Amino acid sequence: MTRVAVAVRRAAVLAVCLVMSATTAPFTGADPNPAPAPPDAAPPADGRVPSGNPATVNTPDGWNLLLGARDEMQIPVAPLTTAVSSREYLASGTFFAWLKGPEEPRGVLEVGYEIGCGIDMSTSNGVTMAGSAGVNPGVGFPLTGGFIPLVTVPVNGVITVGLKPGLVIVVPVDKKEFKGANPWVMINKFHVKIDGCVGQSFIRSYATLTRQTDQSDVVLSYVGVTKAV
Repeated sequence: MTRVAVAVRRAAVLAVCLVMSATTAPFTGADPNPAPAPPDAAPPADGRVPSGNPATVNTPDGWNLLLGARDEMQIPVAPLTTAVSSREYLASGTFFAWLKGPEEPRGVLEVGYEIGCGIDMSTSNGVTMAGSAGVNPGVGFPLTGGFIPLVTVPVNGVITVGLKPGLVIVVPVDKKEFKGANPWVMINKFHVKIDGCVGQSFIRSYATLTRQTDQSDVVLSYVGVTKAV
């Protein structure tokens, strides 16, 4: 019995030691001061622009029409000239329509871009420089026996900048006649170029849906988000 009691006592002491060592040992399962996570990389400048809300209409003769766009991109590219009045873009997007009515839908779907320019120099005289010079004789300060003659040479310079109020240019890209309830047009990297524009310019997409029947036509238009460039 004495040996059994001693063995039990030793086992109890060993268990207590194991518990103490487990509670005092440092926790190595996780770093108490973890390194901060690197910030997320900035999204690439791919020229994406949000699309506007789809346009909808319900007609008196029982048609429901919808017209919108998605996946629009307008990527600025460096122009071939060094003129600050030149701008170039690569435009992309998918334009879609949905038609529901009492007969098979048919009509025309036109898509393109509108370009706005704050100040137009393309049809003005641009920048011109003019100057004039002359000789004006005069009388100078007096001396003994007369006056010292004085000659002046005036030079006048004028710089004229010919500017016109801004204008908007409509650039149709595609015009499709269709039959069916879901016509669509996809544009991929269409080259848009602006010359003779001073200051800020603007670009946005547009789409026009014309639903045709033997008795009537309905025209529905979509306008994209304006991008300043």
